[in-house]
Amino acid sequence: MASGLAALLDDIAGIAKIAAASIDDVGMAAGKAGSKAVGVVVDDTAVTPGYAMGFTPDRELPIIWKIARGSFRNKLLFLLPGAIALSAFAPWAVTPLLMTGGAYLCFEATEKIIEALGQHDEHEDLEELALSSADLEAAKVAGAVRTDFILSAEIMAIALADVSDQPLAIQAAALAVVGVLITVAVYGVVGLIVKMDDIGLHLARQGQPLLRRLGRMLLHAMPPLLRGLTIVGTAAMLWVGGGILVHGLEHFHLDAVPSLVEGFSHWAGRVPVVGAVTEWLGFAVGSAVVGFLIGGVIVAVVHFLPRRGKKDHAAPQPPDAT
Repeated sequence: MASGLAALLDDIAGIAKIAAASIDDVGMAAGKAGSKAVGVVVDDTAVTPGYAMGFTPDRELPIIWKIARGSFRNKLLFLLPGAIALSAFAPWAVTPLLMTGGAYLCFEATEKIIEALGQHDEHEDLEELALSSADLEAAKVAGAVRTDFILSAEIMAIALADVSDQPLAIQAAALAVVGVLITVAVYGVVGLIVKMDDIGLHLARQGQPLLRRLGRMLLHAMPPLLRGLTIVGTAAMLWVGGGILVHGLEHFHLDAVPSLVEGFSHWAGRVPVVGAVTEWLGFAVGSAVVGFLIGGVIVAVVHFLPRRGKKDHAAPQPPDAT
């Protein structure tokens, strides 16, 4: 009896060791995978606050929560099973899908730059004005969740590429950990950003001069912070999307563009002391240029060429000379 109990305890201890080793493997895999997705996380954090702006303060956090709920659904119900299925049955498709998502990020960033330079679609603004507050909120949340789906797909694909050598169970657990932690971090920061003006207003009304000064600083900091986030988000889209395309071309042995970007990166890295930083910046800038060029081609195909075709089709024909 005692020997049977001892054997059972030995078995339990062995299972516990295996479980602990598996948890360590998941943790290491999740850490490795998550670190490669930082660029997309920056993009996600920078882009999302804009969807909650323009609403009354009492609706800001509920809107962020709705978007976060959609992000959890995107990652855990759709993208995680899809990523595992790809890893098991079609690992060759991961790079093309990554490049497709990267091209979309480049397109969206280039479109934003063109709009910022003055080519803004007024028809979209008029459509928003025609919506009620509830309809506008639903439309904003739906748009944010769609954008999150693309960014989440990039995060999961980047993470999958880094853990593809692990067993499927470790891959699934690592992707789930990455998805949950990134979503909590991103939308926690986004919630803090969108409520920063309310926090500043509350502090500015306090009796203590230090708190009032801090509150006024927060209020004055919000407009430039939001503008800066817009710029950072757009730059991150170009850098991440372009970088994905550059690595994808290299994967398919189309080395002309990757060689140019890597050559520029190595040249930038010759700066003494901070060479590693400037080399990384050089690769980011080179990738962003590639992303902008490819995004420009897609924008032209999607927007400008169809409009030109319509104008040409609608142009009046010259009168018949006879």
